[in-house]
Amino acid sequence: MATELEELIGFLSAPSPPVKKAAVDIVRDLTGSEDGLHSLSNYANTVLPSLSRLLSDDKEVSEPAAEALVNLSQNAGLAAKMVEMGLIKIAMDMLYKPGSSITRLLVMLLVNLTQLDDGISSLLQIGDDKMQGLYVMKLVRSFCRSSETSASHSFVTPLQDDPFDHVGSILVNISKKEEGRKMLLDPKRGLLKQIIRQFDSSSLLRKKGVSGTIRNCCFEAENQLQNLLLISEFLWPALLLPVAGNKIYGEQDTSKMPLELGSALSIDREPVKDPEIRIQALEAIYLIALQEAGRRALWSVNGPRILQVGYEDEEDPKVMEAYEQIGSLLVHGSESEEPSTTTSK
Repeated sequence: MATELEELIGFLSAPSPPVKKAAVDIVRDLTGSEDGLHSLSNYANTVLPSLSRLLSDDKEVSEPAAEALVNLSQNAGLAAKMVEMGLIKIAMDMLYKPGSSITRLLVMLLVNLTQLDDGISSLLQIGDDKMQGLYVMKLVRSFCRSSETSASHSFVTPLQDDPFDHVGSILVNISKKEEGRKMLLDPKRGLLKQIIRQFDSSSLLRKKGVSGTIRNCCFEAENQLQNLLLISEFLWPALLLPVAGNKIYGEQDTSKMPLELGSALSIDREPVKDPEIRIQALEAIYLIALQEAGRRALWSVNGPRILQVGYEDEEDPKVMEAYEQIGSLLVHGSESEEPSTTTSK
């Protein structure tokens, strides 16, 4: 079997297009099973470079090659080898090559590779002072632009998800690392502001990506609260609207809110049904409220009233716990504004 497999992998570099196409299809099918993945992993040093070279081929070859790499990258050991051999640079170069037909698969590959610390560092281009942050900037721009394009063409393909929706998952991954959070929060780059504005998307995948990224960035609230509050006109609606309950708020409440919150809460609105998004929003608010200035900012937009109404409507026990965590912090904070309420990450 080993010699047959070696022969098959050799055919991935065959000069004959039909032979190469047949070989890559078989390899792709092998990656769909545990046994196949295990067998191929023994030849990682030859199969991974061969597949990566095929990414620049015609679609009939590049697509199965990309599918195989996405499947193989679900194995942490193989993903580490891919990062080591520079596959993040290859994927980014291919992603922005004019006429690329495997966009979705390349983005999914980057999602898998950025689950590793080394993959995150590679995407952030850490150690390359001139280029650091360029890949992330490109991905954020595509994430935002593609939603505008798909919105304007929604009558054409309303059911087809946007290939750049998965960038949200990449942003969640890179924001788990301090260097990633700092890059996203840098006011000169303005990346988080662009990302937050995508929370209005109708795509659940995109919404989850945005809420997870905001929540992770709020772990920097102790040192970067000012940078978070610089974008408060986008931040508070993204955090408070999902947890505001179903009630239409009266003027007595909305008059104490900024326009972007008050106007949204004074009309009928679509509830955020996914409990994970509500929990992430509440955890982000909690991280901000751990800081005295963060609590003051929350009070200034009538946040505690919104949380009170949202809590009354909430039925999910885990989400209720997240509300209660903020509630106890706000009660404690209003009794005695002490800096000792901060915690380490």
